[in-house]
Amino acid sequence: MAGRGKSTRQSRTESERARLHAARRAWHDGRIRRRTRDNAVAVVVGVLVVAGAIASQVVHAQVNPPAPSPSPTVSPAETPLPGDPLVPEDAPTDAPSDAPVE
Repeated sequence: MAGRGKSTRQSRTESERARLHAARRAWHDGRIRRRTRDNAVAVVVGVLVVAGAIASQVVHAQVNPPAPSPSPTVSPAETPLPGDPLVPEDAPTDAPSDAPVE
């Protein structure tokens, strides 16, 4: 009778291992399905955000057209000749002088 008890204990241990293995496998498969689903949702949301940003920019560009850039104009200005001094002689200066003030 001792032989029968050992085989039943072994079969119980094997069935417990098989049950735990099946449970772990089901849990793991569920996690894989969830990751796949989460990735698909993230891709769809990302595409929608990018499409919304592009649509927003297009609508904004149509509602508010860009202002024309100013064209450069030639303004008449006196340019000093190469021989002319940069500052006229009789122009007042802000620098202090050594001459006594009267």
